[in-house]
Amino acid sequence: MDPNEEQQQSAAPPPAPAPAPTPEAPDKETMEAIRRRRLEKLGGGGSSPAGGSRSATPTNNKPEQSNSKPPSPDNSKPAETSPAATQENKPARISITPLPRTTSSPSPAGTVTQSNKRKASSGDHDNNIGTPSSATPPLRKQQNTTPKPDEPIEDYADRMLSSIFRITLDRNRTTDLYGHKLVFLEELAGDLEGDGLPLKISVDRLEEAIMEAGRAVPRSRPLFEYLLPCWKRVTRALKSFRAGPNAKVAGEREALLKEAKRLCFSNCIFALTLPDLFGRDPNHLHDTLVPYILKDVDNESGLCMDFFSEAVSRLDEDDSIAPLFTKAMVDISSKLSSLTMNDDYKPYVSALLTYSRFPPLLNALAQDPTFQMAQSAPGIEKNTLLGPFFRISPLQPEVTTVYFAGPRTMDKGRIQTSQSALQMTLTTHQSDLQTIVSAFIRASPQARNRVLDWFAYIVNSNHKRRALQVDNKEVSSDGFMVNVTVILDFLCQPFMDSTFSKVDRIDVGYFRRKPRVNIKDETKLNADQNQSDKFYSNELAGESNFITEVFFLTLAAHHYGSEAANAKMKSLDKDIKYLEKHLAQMEAERPRLINRPDQLRLLDTTVKRYVALLERSLSLKYAIEGVLLEEKMQSRSLQFMRYVTVWLLRVASRSQYTPDKQLKLPLPEQAPEEFSCLPEYALQDIVDNFKFVYRFLPRVMLSAVGEEIVALCITFLESSQYVKNPYLKSALVTLLFHGTWPVFHLQKGVLGDLLANTNFANEYLLHAIMKFYIECESTGAHTQFYDKFNIRYEIFQVIKTVWTNDHYKRQLTQSSKSNRQFFIRFVNLLLNDATYVLDEGLSKFPKIHDLQEKLRVGVEELSQEDRDRITEELKTAENQATSYMQLVNETVSMMQLFTSTLGEAFTMPEIVTRLAGMLDYNLEILTGPKSKMLKVENPDKYHFNPKTLLPEIVGLYLNLGFSQTFIEAVAGDGRSYKPELMNQVTYILRSKGMKTGPELVAWDKLTKKFEEAKKELDSLEMDFGEDIPDEFEDPIMGHLMKDPVRLPSRQIVDRSTIVQHLLSDMKDPFNRQPMTLDDLVPVDDLRVRIEEWVEEKKREGRAARAKEREEQAAADAAAAGGAGGDPMDTGE
Repeated sequence: MDPNEEQQQSAAPPPAPAPAPTPEAPDKETMEAIRRRRLEKLGGGGSSPAGGSRSATPTNNKPEQSNSKPPSPDNSKPAETSPAATQENKPARISITPLPRTTSSPSPAGTVTQSNKRKASSGDHDNNIGTPSSATPPLRKQQNTTPKPDEPIEDYADRMLSSIFRITLDRNRTTDLYGHKLVFLEELAGDLEGDGLPLKISVDRLEEAIMEAGRAVPRSRPLFEYLLPCWKRVTRALKSFRAGPNAKVAGEREALLKEAKRLCFSNCIFALTLPDLFGRDPNHLHDTLVPYILKDVDNESGLCMDFFSEAVSRLDEDDSIAPLFTKAMVDISSKLSSLTMNDDYKPYVSALLTYSRFPPLLNALAQDPTFQMAQSAPGIEKNTLLGPFFRISPLQPEVTTVYFAGPRTMDKGRIQTSQSALQMTLTTHQSDLQTIVSAFIRASPQARNRVLDWFAYIVNSNHKRRALQVDNKEVSSDGFMVNVTVILDFLCQPFMDSTFSKVDRIDVGYFRRKPRVNIKDETKLNADQNQSDKFYSNELAGESNFITEVFFLTLAAHHYGSEAANAKMKSLDKDIKYLEKHLAQMEAERPRLINRPDQLRLLDTTVKRYVALLERSLSLKYAIEGVLLEEKMQSRSLQFMRYVTVWLLRVASRSQYTPDKQLKLPLPEQAPEEFSCLPEYALQDIVDNFKFVYRFLPRVMLSAVGEEIVALCITFLESSQYVKNPYLKSALVTLLFHGTWPVFHLQKGVLGDLLANTNFANEYLLHAIMKFYIECESTGAHTQFYDKFNIRYEIFQVIKTVWTNDHYKRQLTQSSKSNRQFFIRFVNLLLNDATYVLDEGLSKFPKIHDLQEKLRVGVEELSQEDRDRITEELKTAENQATSYMQLVNETVSMMQLFTSTLGEAFTMPEIVTRLAGMLDYNLEILTGPKSKMLKVENPDKYHFNPKTLLPEIVGLYLNLGFSQTFIEAVAGDGRSYKPELMNQVTYILRSKGMKTGPELVAWDKLTKKFEEAKKELDSLEMDFGEDIPDEFEDPIMGHLMKDPVRLPSRQIVDRSTIVQHLLSDMKDPFNRQPMTLDDLVPVDDLRVRIEEWVEEKKREGRAARAKEREEQAAADAAAAGGAGGDPMDTGE
């Protein structure tokens, strides 16, 4: 029953006045014209039973259950009728609801007179066909409606058609056997009487009967509301039909029911598309399938699957059916566009799911203009046919505040509970979307292309989602884009097997073959705009296959969808911190405004606004977390990213790479143009997706990671010229670093074992990350000086993870010998970092010490403003000290690893002097007079532990103490080396138990060597004097040259000096022209003369010292003789 009718009945209004005069029913001429039009639509007359029309079996449809009940009874409950209503003389109506099985005597009120019939046709509200009988018949035993074998076909037809359509030609018969009201067809009865025919309903006159019954339906009621139950009754009658022993009779009866079904369906369509055939004006509220489609298919008032199947079977013969169903779904989509996940959206999704079982309906939808209209990015999700279905999401602002109400007071448990509920709801909805889209894809090539066009239109319209500042009015919503990404991930699943067997189906020429995805304005991996435009202007013939299309659509969707949502979550974190900080500041101001009511009211208003904004931001952040932390979604996403990884490596290497095959590095110097011109997000999406999962869902990584991700990072760090963006290259290091984080039982992380033990990593990892350690010194970014420390910190962690494998130690030793220049640059930068971070880190503690002392001593003397200023300074110094000390600890630890394995590399002339000076200086800071200024409150907070740092620095001395060059360099450090300092270090080590007994013995021996070397150097300095020839001195450093070389500028310098210069600046220091070590020319004759001069000076010095000793001995002897009397006479 129509809800409007129920409302009218429940209101129980007083008897209405008589309606105004209305037009008469159509005359015979008009009726004949209408009949001709109906015959054209039906494709034949109604005079004979029609054969069965072609069936339309829905895809993925559940089998219908056989209805063994008689076709006439209705299962719904009767509506209650007031006693007053039963006394009124109302016209009869066709009832679609059964009454209690009682008997009743016929009443004149059950007939439809000529005047009453005309009232019905003009919209008389008192004449509502389909309402229950006013008189409640007494209970009677239900009769068996199974036809008797000998029942004449005429009687069978009259009985069945009367029961199905609730009509009668007997003026005195007002109800059927079950109490359902019947409408008396006065016109048809009159025609039959005039023709001298029996008053029985036959299939020949069924069309006229339906028309007359339809005109009796009140104008306030949709005509379809009467015809749909008739359709369901005739369908049930056919399903429950059982053939008797007489095949001929059974055939006639079945043909009769089929013809009744055909005519009933045709009139259902006419009632919606040609209401004038029933004497009605068009009414958009009545002439639509929307309310019936929105009800469940099992609902008595909803469209059943049989109706859909019949409609689809007639699409070819009736061109009005497809537009009717298409318009209904367009209207449903339009209604859904105003709903959120808080509303009752499921009937709308269920309606489209029902359509998805019928490919012809989907084909019709795909061809509708609303499927893809020219829209702005925000308009796509509201005004295209599929948009509102994808728009439903827990990320809608109205929904986030429901799932996370009062977010400032929610604890972690409540947040997780809400996120779990959110995930369950969203997963169900996304599963429905997957079913819908998959049905469109399979419906036909045309529908598939329209769906791909729609997805492409979405990603191409949302480039601004990755802008630095995103205007939400210019882009699609996060929830919509995440749903698009998830559904495209689903579409990729069929070809993403674990063996990558279909990766060769992904065509690298896609962007040159009329691509759907527009990348013209995207940054390329290693090409500028002109180069990429030129490359892509050379188009290729043919069309891309489906796998390729979906692959690149999904890649773009990740960039503009889920990864953009991830970026928004990071932005929300900053906004939330900002809001919380300012709220705290405003609340701190409140006590000062207690006597200023105007300013206090203004403060309250501002606080209220900030709190509202903060709560919206928190709710959205928690909702985004809930959406992105769904494990199954991220598993599918990582599976796709693995495919992208393998595909990228195949393109870059021009090989048939799969994880079971090993790449050969380095790659060719020149990257393939098809790789260089790919959008940068092809690599960025992989990195961002894996980083996100490493951080938030590490358990997903246990089953999703493979050797291909290690190969990707190592390949593009080794052949770093393939990727232009320095931040993207550094992100590869971050990816390796995150892979070494301990996860559950994996102490080395999900990548630790792969990095330590796989052949590819063993061969290329160490050189690749050391190479990038050198390259990150200069990235071209304005923050490159500070970026390099973070990058190198992560590199240290990776090296420490794999250092347990002795293979890497042997490889490092071999590298220092075979590629000396490369290793010198690496050690030099390591030394530079150690010098800088130790100096910066340790220098912050005297300042922290002073500030803490000021706050401790002058609490009462300082004003609030001074305390705030000092506190802010202290906080800044503490943050800096913490950052630097973390780097100090890692840098010193790395030097420990390297010096213990190959100390020779750290004692090369180009390195050793600076290394010795750095160690001596920091040893003095930690143990000298200035060490008292390093004492601060809670030093562990800054990762500062002198009891650990001092032994580590001493360990560096011990690792290098085998080298005489190192010993001389320490002793020659005139700035910081003092024998007394070494003695103080020895005392601290021994008294604090910082070193073992053997280590203390070794340290004592080493300090003695330092003292001896110092004496020797002092002697040499005296020997050389101040008369070193100018041609023997290094013009840059001013010391005596040992290995003079000539530069391209013709200047002569010591080799150690220029090598050290070239480590940081590859230019001639005298004319600033580019140069390399190969440009150095040894000056052997000068070197020989310097060596001869040095030897001569040493001989002179030794002779002078010998003569001095002799003179001193003689003087000592003379002094001894004078003191004991005259010398003994040894003569005769």
